[in-house]
Amino acid sequence: MPSPTITRRRALKQTFLFSAALALGSRARWVRAEETAGADLHFLMIGDWGAGKDTKAQRAVAAGMKAYTQSMKLKTDGLFLLGDNFYGEFKGGVNCPRWKTDFEQMYPPDIFPGPCWTMLGNHDYDDEPNDKMNAELAYAAANPSTRWRLPAKWYRFEWPAANPLFTAIVLDSNYHNRVGQLTPAERAAQLAWLKTQLAMPRTTPWLIVLGHHPLYSNGLHGDTRALIDEWGPLFQENGVDFYFCGHDHDLQHLELEGLRTSFVLSGGGGARIYDVLPLARGPYAQAIFGFTHLQVGREKFIIRHLDANQKLLHAFSRTRNGKIEILS
Repeated sequence: MPSPTITRRRALKQTFLFSAALALGSRARWVRAEETAGADLHFLMIGDWGAGKDTKAQRAVAAGMKAYTQSMKLKTDGLFLLGDNFYGEFKGGVNCPRWKTDFEQMYPPDIFPGPCWTMLGNHDYDDEPNDKMNAELAYAAANPSTRWRLPAKWYRFEWPAANPLFTAIVLDSNYHNRVGQLTPAERAAQLAWLKTQLAMPRTTPWLIVLGHHPLYSNGLHGDTRALIDEWGPLFQENGVDFYFCGHDHDLQHLELEGLRTSFVLSGGGGARIYDVLPLARGPYAQAIFGFTHLQVGREKFIIRHLDANQKLLHAFSRTRNGKIEILS
């Protein structure tokens, strides 16, 4: 698979001026229903969403997601939850009341009926070490009817079950947290597993990888050197189409010259927003609350970043041969 090429301005590569990227995002518009019509699958994605005591922004983003889904008459096939699922206290483990208020009711099944695939973020490790993390891993087994999906710290699935459109590899990116993280043995085991999974014959049109921490980011935390060194070459060698992450509390889309993978960050789900840095990388980064819409077809994959008021901030498409077009 060739490295991605961008069809709208050569400046939308790594030399894209950051201020211009923000200007693109400032021309917000509404998504038209005809843009999402057809047989494609649709998913919404948020990271850093479990805001804790102050849920005002989380509730606003969730309301925007609901309104967007309803106004577009959109059937969502699932949610991607990119870690930092519950900030702060989490008393009661699998019986904690926050499961109901901050997850099941915040993203109700009548609006979002599909699976909710998630992963562990640094706050899932560090706040109430082990107790919260173990509860998140055990919740689905204790509540068989839930949409919550976290079968292990790292896992793989294909979707849909019949004639799947994508293979998803969900990873644990917690290498260097304040309190808890993967042990050296777990880190080695995950890396060996990842190599095995990526080496398997490709049977779906799209290959995506998800983790909480970014490889590359224009946000406050910046690039994650350990992930670049360990995962980056594997993504390049095995033609990973997208890497989705959170951790920085903003929305981003980065295309780095010479790399096959599109890097998409969706960290505006409810925790306080971080400033983005004035780096000359793009095509888009903005410090704003919001969510991401993934529209998946067999030949084209469309990604839209939207704010909590459902306004389109940035959109692009990618074809299977790596051609990228900036749509908004």
